[in-house]
Amino acid sequence: MKKNKRIGFTTSFPVEVVFAAGHFPIDLNNLFLDCDSTQMIHAAELKGFPRTVCGWIKGNYSTALASNLDEVIGITQGDCSNAQSLLDMIAEEGIPVWSFSFPNRRTHEDMDRELRRLEEHYEVDRADTLKAKARLDEIRRKLLVLDEWTWNQRLVTGKENHLWLVSSSDFNGDPDRFEGELDAFMQEAAKRDPMPAKPRCAFLGVPPIYRDMYDLVRDLGGDVVFNEVQRQFAMPHLAEDIVEQYLLYTYPYTIKERLEDILPQLQQRKVDLVLSYIQSFCHLQIDNILLKKYTGLPFLTLEGDQPEPMDNRALLRLESFFEVHS
Repeated sequence: MKKNKRIGFTTSFPVEVVFAAGHFPIDLNNLFLDCDSTQMIHAAELKGFPRTVCGWIKGNYSTALASNLDEVIGITQGDCSNAQSLLDMIAEEGIPVWSFSFPNRRTHEDMDRELRRLEEHYEVDRADTLKAKARLDEIRRKLLVLDEWTWNQRLVTGKENHLWLVSSSDFNGDPDRFEGELDAFMQEAAKRDPMPAKPRCAFLGVPPIYRDMYDLVRDLGGDVVFNEVQRQFAMPHLAEDIVEQYLLYTYPYTIKERLEDILPQLQQRKVDLVLSYIQSFCHLQIDNILLKKYTGLPFLTLEGDQPEPMDNRALLRLESFFEVHS
């Protein structure tokens, strides 16, 4: 198989396999926010995508077409309910597609079977995958230190935490360069004085499409000391067995597995307030009902649609929430 392909994907999945095959994995979500996002959404709507479809889906579609990709992997189970339709639309434009599914049955056998299917597609064996995993885990261990510096030592802001952890979905396609930049950042952060964070906030849900949410929270006197899903992208449970590692990865599974991760983290990080982000038209909005029920802390739901600054209505709700609970 040809090496050095550009492989786009729709959400975090076992990128170890893509790296093991000598290719460059590219998280379409991150790439989408780095370009003219509003234009990308507009281009998808001109193709016929409805207004009432998630902005990430429309952005991923247009980004995939504009990014000179050799293939796109869609996570068709364990993420967006529209992922298969997105793949069909991308394939219609002549880009090869492949699917990966997080099994409904959260068993070692089912996850191993799906992982081997991915390995066969990219013509690598498990030894190759584990070698790539060992390399990525070296970087992930540093990201876990960065995460601790966010909530414990208070040397890293919630926004910086978000940016580094969300980028660990694909390591910007180049783990060596990513690690070098991470080392330089941590050397600088280690010299800082500890930053105050009162109230201490948790951010639950998928990374926000709002461009200024973290800045607004800091302007209101708080900071985010826990980014739920972004932390999961960094694989906080570095199991030796790659199958086990992706069984411990909570995002693709039920609210029960997410809460088993969230609740101890809220306690350990001494969180005061919970901010929960939901994307317009997303099925995960229903999970938010149970998140609010079980966290037991002041809880604000923020809903976003477009990649833009927070709208006035959401900003007013955020300001009021801090006025009441600060």
